[in-house]
Amino acid sequence: MSIDAATVKRVAKLARIAVPEDRLQPLAQELSGIMAWIEQLNEVDTDGVAPMTACVTCKLPLREDVVTDGHKRDAVLSNAPKAIGGFFVVPKVVE
Repeated sequence: MSIDAATVKRVAKLARIAVPEDRLQPLAQELSGIMAWIEQLNEVDTDGVAPMTACVTCKLPLREDVVTDGHKRDAVLSNAPKAIGGFFVVPKVVE
């Protein structure tokens, strides 16, 4: 598939990309090369080849889904301006 400068100009306009006139022809040649490479890939026989999402098969380790308090209450409360009995102390906002 060969792409000409007019096609590049039209696609650039549709994509709202500003392409200077002097770059249209080199860009058309680059895109034609890309399309030729894609056509070459289409000729490869991929029957029986499973699609892959990664080059290395690995299984992610799972952990038990357990609700905890994080066991860091004292570390979190150490950043608070004021804390009493394991809770943040904030000014009263509702009368």
